[in-house]
Amino acid sequence: MKGTILRGSLSGGLEVRLDIGENIEEIKVGTFCVVEGRTHDFFSMVVDEDIEAANPRAFYDNHSDNPLINEIIRGTGIIDKVKIQPMIAINREENRIQPVKSIPSYLSVVREAREEDVFKIFGRPDRTNFYVGSPLDMEHIPVCIDLKKFIERSNGIFGKSGTGKTFYTRLMLCGMIKSGLCNILVFDMHSEYGWEGDDEDETRKKAKGLKQLFGSKVAIFTLDPESSRNRGVHPDFVVEIPHRSIEAEDIAMVWEELNLNPTALEVIYVLQKHLGQDWLYTFLNMDAFAIKDFADNTGSHEGALQALQRKLFKLQRLPFIKENPADDAVERIMQYLDSGMNVVLEFGHQRSMLAYMLVANILTRRIHELYVKRSEKALGGTRENNIPLVIVIEEAHKFLSPDMSRQTIFGMIAREMRKYNVTLLVVDQRPSGIDPEVHSQLGTKIVALLTEEKDIESVLSGVNNARMLRNVLASLDTKQQAIIMGHAVPMPVVIRTRTYDETFYKEITRDDYGGSKSLLSSGAGGNNSTSSLSKADYEQEMPPGKEFDDLMKELYGE
Repeated sequence: MKGTILRGSLSGGLEVRLDIGENIEEIKVGTFCVVEGRTHDFFSMVVDEDIEAANPRAFYDNHSDNPLINEIIRGTGIIDKVKIQPMIAINREENRIQPVKSIPSYLSVVREAREEDVFKIFGRPDRTNFYVGSPLDMEHIPVCIDLKKFIERSNGIFGKSGTGKTFYTRLMLCGMIKSGLCNILVFDMHSEYGWEGDDEDETRKKAKGLKQLFGSKVAIFTLDPESSRNRGVHPDFVVEIPHRSIEAEDIAMVWEELNLNPTALEVIYVLQKHLGQDWLYTFLNMDAFAIKDFADNTGSHEGALQALQRKLFKLQRLPFIKENPADDAVERIMQYLDSGMNVVLEFGHQRSMLAYMLVANILTRRIHELYVKRSEKALGGTRENNIPLVIVIEEAHKFLSPDMSRQTIFGMIAREMRKYNVTLLVVDQRPSGIDPEVHSQLGTKIVALLTEEKDIESVLSGVNNARMLRNVLASLDTKQQAIIMGHAVPMPVVIRTRTYDETFYKEITRDDYGGSKSLLSSGAGGNNSTSSLSKADYEQEMPPGKEFDDLMKELYGE
């Protein structure tokens, strides 16, 4: 791409006249270019394209019978233009990157961006600069996300169904685990991240899961051990939720799934107040006489209590809800996280929204409470700070809708901006369903194709140059293209994502950046490469039912 600046403004972008011989058909919205001003280079993005006639009659005269005349008119009377938005200014004398506060002069030269330009803006791949893809029309030139900045705030991955949200999530999880900068807890609704699953392209080939890639750095928890066995996977821990862990707040979150009304929710808070921590188990085991006595003593409506009990029996039928679980799931999760491992909780066949929302809310609330206590102790100098924790949730609009975000633990975490070293990675196909206030707190957004206007508006809320980026977002391919914008990148960037294949597996598991190798490839687990760890290897190294303390000794030699 070559051209010159014709006109424009700082807020509205710049118009570029393409040089004769340049083919506008080959220039894509989202492409990078550089404007060479007098003292600064302006790293810019193509946001729109246009054809203009010096003489308006040129558009209407028919020249189809004479190709030569057509070419002459096209070269002299028709102007091919692109609109660009300067994103970053580079002071050539000081080689310093700075925000754009001015525009280049008239007739400044515009050229396509080069490899050194991209590296200057986004950095080179290393332990904390994670290579996620390449700019449009610049294959094999890496664009990096700053993982240190990425984990500083909650983030979002958005796109309509079938555009690769799972793929982008896998990619970012791999980068974070590789870096060692944080721990990760994934609420894996469809069992797509822990062990291998179907890729999202037309081939339906298998994509390796985090356990296969990182071995002992990842623990698999499950709500459904039968589903795990059917897939030939031996989980590290089976999660059971005691009745006493379920609070009124948890029921309020799933009121739609339980078909409750506001009156029923008020009754639930009354039950918890009078019956204490075991309110749910006690209430579900009340007979008609006990319900009548409770109604008389508290002024509650007997019929409302009976109707509520029938609806709450739906919880009793969830197989992972137990009166006295053998072990505490939260304690186990914290033990694994504290040991430097990452936890993926698979739901198996228990993937209803009722089960997903209930379990995610209960576990996250208790884990967050522990992180708050630890952070407060750290401030008092009695213990070290927590390693940052990133919690991954799918169907995020269910947890973060305008009605729910102020009542749930997830809305609180999003607004805290890592106050207690806990952040969210929210994944959703309906970003418009998420509270606008939560959107404003998301540091970085990875956005695939969206077609609904309200979804586009929601992801661009609070983003600079939102009007121009709208065209970019609407022009994305349905697969392997996304726009990244926000805290972890110096400017919005459209990328073609790197491929999740054998080459990626080898790169993500090798020890490039000082000690990122899986323990199974370098420690007590043997000499097998984690990139080729088989199910048989895994079963041999981590037998089912192994007690945690013994397991830790085996893995770490302690």
